[in-house]
Amino acid sequence: MAATIATPAGTRGASFTRFAWGVLAWNVLVVLWGAYVRASGSGAGCGGHWPLCNGEVVPTAPQIQTIIEFTHRLMSGVALIAVGALWLWSRRAFAPGHRVRKTAALSAVFLLTEAALGAGLVLFDYVAGNASVGRAVYLSLHLVNTEFLLAMLALTAWWSMSEVIARPSGMLMTALGAALLVSVTGTIAALGDTLFPATSLAQGLHQDISAAGSFLLRLRIFHPALAILAGVYFITASVISFRTTGRRVALFVLALAVAQLTAGAVNVLLLAPIWMQIIHLLLADLLWIGLVLLAAI
Repeated sequence: MAATIATPAGTRGASFTRFAWGVLAWNVLVVLWGAYVRASGSGAGCGGHWPLCNGEVVPTAPQIQTIIEFTHRLMSGVALIAVGALWLWSRRAFAPGHRVRKTAALSAVFLLTEAALGAGLVLFDYVAGNASVGRAVYLSLHLVNTEFLLAMLALTAWWSMSEVIARPSGMLMTALGAALLVSVTGTIAALGDTLFPATSLAQGLHQDISAAGSFLLRLRIFHPALAILAGVYFITASVISFRTTGRRVALFVLALAVAQLTAGAVNVLLLAPIWMQIIHLLLADLLWIGLVLLAAI
């Protein structure tokens, strides 16, 4: 059942919406750069220091790993300011109780949690060559928090320009749960690819089934299987949604689901080079955002 709510009209409302989409886009870039930090082995670029970098506010004579990690911290700082500004703006532009106010506030909460989890990666030494169970669990929690942050930012932008709020169907809620599960297994698979790179597809398959290998490698094999099953489900959900409502978003989800399955296959065949991991993650984040918006129509 859809409901109608009041939204700010005119230039002011349009400006808020553009800013909200911009904040979402910036946070996606921060997520992608964070993945580059992990994939390039630069997580320890600032040593064990946080929020300082190697004990300095601005690192002097930094190595490339330090530049990569410090850049991510700077980008995260900009994201914190932008989300804070979005929250304050939402309180001025929308009436008390409005859903945009709530999602903007939740965006700020999840970003603060994101910052705390990011600090924990450094302080707990879950960086560089750490292949522990703790790191895998911690990264999975970090990933879930990131997805919720992107979801709240996407809904803030979407609901700021739409007066209709619908109750999501069971199929789409299941799709969101499946997307989270696939993303978690993808995080574990990406960590395994980074810490134990294979020189050939045959070697990679041998790593996955070897009893002597790391648990990260034995878990890695689950990701492609789950991704294929979830991808088929996403395609089905988008086709059904296209026939009912939200046609543009449904087509967006359909195209991204197909692209993501293709990118996943290419990533495996190319032995997960960093540039392909980043593309794969970008498509995953866009697909997640698309599913969130499809559920909100």
